[in-house]
Amino acid sequence: MTRSIRPLVAGNWKMNGLKADLAIAAEVAKGYDIGLKSAVDIAICPPASLVYPASAALIGARIATGGQDCSTQASGAFTGEVSAAMLADAGAAFVIVGHSERRTLHGETNATVKAKAQAAQQALLVPIVCVGETKGEREAGKAIAVVKKQLRGSVPDGATAATLVVAYEPVWAIGTGLTPTAADVAEMHEAIRAELGRMLGKAAAAGVRLLYGGSVKPSNAAELMTVAHVDGALVGGASLKAEDFLAIARACA
Repeated sequence: MTRSIRPLVAGNWKMNGLKADLAIAAEVAKGYDIGLKSAVDIAICPPASLVYPASAALIGARIATGGQDCSTQASGAFTGEVSAAMLADAGAAFVIVGHSERRTLHGETNATVKAKAQAAQQALLVPIVCVGETKGEREAGKAIAVVKKQLRGSVPDGATAATLVVAYEPVWAIGTGLTPTAADVAEMHEAIRAELGRMLGKAAAAGVRLLYGGSVKPSNAAELMTVAHVDGALVGGASLKAEDFLAIARACA
């Protein structure tokens, strides 16, 4: 953890959730007590169909909502796309961009991710820019170089601590139950902070929240959240269980 940074725990529901599953968000809100509110921010990123009802249900709970992706375009003839402005209008405060599933399954490049992050900022959303290496890249000793390249290509110019969150998610750890060692996470997050310093200036980079993601669960959250420069978590499967998600938030607090 970075002492001067208020941690953030963001839940990525992925393509899961119907209206009935808003009960999960309600249970999280119920468990987000005064102690947690004083120590950690929470955001839930449901599928696009639930952003508005989730935002409405969480009014007063001090839990933010976010989208899982947005278009590079503000509006127009882009059937099936969701713009950043639409997410903001639905009540979102964040949007995830550049998740490895988007990069891999939809062929998104760093340039595409940067354009989406810029669109998010223009709509006054905070982009959660995801970076991370594959298993092959780590085994080849290229993990840090790969992530630095992703940062340089994906993070908007002139971003500040208030307009950017970065999530390190090693691709090989997402949904596999595998996690890097605490030492590996520390090395990567330190490298990310340093690279952001070169890109944005040290003052801005010092305040950017750096989240760890990739099979985060209650059993490993406490260790991960004690690592230097880890300022919270981007949580996948565990965010679909209120008890597990709250346990991770408590580990951050």
